[in-house]
Amino acid sequence: MSNDTPTVLVTGGAGFIGSNLSDRLLKEGARVRILDNFSTGFRENLDEISGDFDLVEGDVADPAVVASAIDGVEMVFHQAALPSVPRSVEDPVSTHKACVDGTFNLLLAAKDAGVRRFVYAASSSAYGDQPTLPKAETMAPAPMSPYAVAKLAGEYYASAFYRVYGLETVSLRYFNVFGPRQNPSSAYSGVISRFIDALMTDSRPVIYGDGEQSRDFTFIDNVVDANIRAANSADAPGLVMNAANGERISLNDLLSALKKIVGKEVDAEYLEARTGDVKHSQADNSLAVRTIGYKNLVGLEEGLRKTVEWWQSSRFAR
Repeated sequence: MSNDTPTVLVTGGAGFIGSNLSDRLLKEGARVRILDNFSTGFRENLDEISGDFDLVEGDVADPAVVASAIDGVEMVFHQAALPSVPRSVEDPVSTHKACVDGTFNLLLAAKDAGVRRFVYAASSSAYGDQPTLPKAETMAPAPMSPYAVAKLAGEYYASAFYRVYGLETVSLRYFNVFGPRQNPSSAYSGVISRFIDALMTDSRPVIYGDGEQSRDFTFIDNVVDANIRAANSADAPGLVMNAANGERISLNDLLSALKKIVGKEVDAEYLEARTGDVKHSQADNSLAVRTIGYKNLVGLEEGLRKTVEWWQSSRFAR
């Protein structure tokens, strides 16, 4: 690799999305530096990355760590966060520190270091529980949880740093991302990884509410590709764009689809709906399609099969 190859920083690079993104960047020839405090990421995810990378172990909420990690970096992919709506309801302080303070620290350091572009992992939770479907970026935000507010604050900071300081920022609102390396053993994991884990271990999958709530489940490859496109598009700076599948499915129908793939018939356990959860979510991807050439590379059914296959050979299989 030549010395003029750009260095990119992936925050949260040991996490589900960050490790998959780091893998893709390395395969495309980038020099990758990963910043992670391993609060929700796993060293095992790093073992699955194909290529050499620099690792900075530390917290995005620590300005000194961030300044060191961002030195010499041309591009930042900010994936680090303390994810989960329920976790933010239980512990809003930690969510604010990780998501708001951490994002501000990174933006400030990126501005001072002369970073060319900053791609921010935003969240569809910004839309809240508005009945209008699909969700378009022109809709007024209506966050319902501390997590949603914290992620939205990051969007606003990113936009402000673009307008005021000229730092090229792009925010991608993710919709229920799933796929390989998503940890199914955590109470805060995505529902697909938890459903698969339950089915494969003959446990009853847990559904909060009646299961008729619907989500726009997006396979990891689509989100990784959106990040790469957002980093390279001349028209992307300053924008907030959805990155999603563009379709929705109820949790009951999702579980039925997974039962067919796994070949198990296990009844769900229905529990009380959780505070802060929205009823329905579906993205309008048209802005990302027009602006960065976003493509839905992997559909829901294919993504589910790929995720089940990964689980079967993963450390979670038992």
